[in-house]
Amino acid sequence: MDVEKKVIVQDEEIEDDEEEDEVVEGSVAAEGGDAAAKKKNKKKNKKKKKKAATTAAGPGTKLPPFRGVTGFTDSYIQYGQTEPPTIPVAKLFAVGSFPKGEEQNHPGDFNTYRITSEELRAAERENEAFYDRVRYASEVHRQVRKFAQGLIKPGIRLIDLCEALENKNRELVEEAGFARGIGFPTGCSLNHVAAHYTPNAGDHTVLTYNDVMKIDFGTQVDGRIIDSAFTVAFDPQFDPLLAASKAATNEGVRQSGIDARLGEIGAAIQEVMESYEVTINGKVYP
Repeated sequence: MDVEKKVIVQDEEIEDDEEEDEVVEGSVAAEGGDAAAKKKNKKKNKKKKKKAATTAAGPGTKLPPFRGVTGFTDSYIQYGQTEPPTIPVAKLFAVGSFPKGEEQNHPGDFNTYRITSEELRAAERENEAFYDRVRYASEVHRQVRKFAQGLIKPGIRLIDLCEALENKNRELVEEAGFARGIGFPTGCSLNHVAAHYTPNAGDHTVLTYNDVMKIDFGTQVDGRIIDSAFTVAFDPQFDPLLAASKAATNEGVRQSGIDARLGEIGAAIQEVMESYEVTINGKVYP
């Protein structure tokens, strides 16, 4: 079932209605009859109904209940997904049609031939099936991430959050042994814990308004892991910290690519991070 195609068909129907309305208006001008006017109104009503149906499958309506992340937590409904998500992602898209994420150019002038060379471009197209599998895992990760972001509120136990996230990950990727599943235990790290803390059974740590939390989880398909992390907070005093983390991450992505030196990537990230300062409880941290 290709839900994306259904959405496109709805858009085409709206365009057809607009064209029909133009024809009717011409008829009214030419004939001046009541029948043509009624037909015009009928077409307009039909158009409004179809637009309303399309709007129902828009990009989402629910904003994250915390600071640091933008967008809607239910944005997956635009693909025909339920809220909360219950349909395996592979059932929402046909093979070869998984959404593409952000694409970056190779850094440096010495890499321009990778784009201009017809031979390399042809070789790139040979890998489309592989890229599609990666995009499949990426879309699962994206929908699970949005689902989890709707749960993150002060008062939730970290272990409950992690279990809900991992169970949803398994559900949407249709876990199947080594073929598909979660990439690794979910990292759920608070404040001074930089990363890679996972609550275990018996850990009753609760998220509070004053916490800064880092969530890190992965989805694997065919043994290849899609990994992404994000940082959230509730107190506005942490906004500069979240902005610094995001800017440094984007700079690292921009500097990455074939033949890029890891030390230079790290230096670029550090330079951006150290250009910010944050005031926490009256104390300035450079």
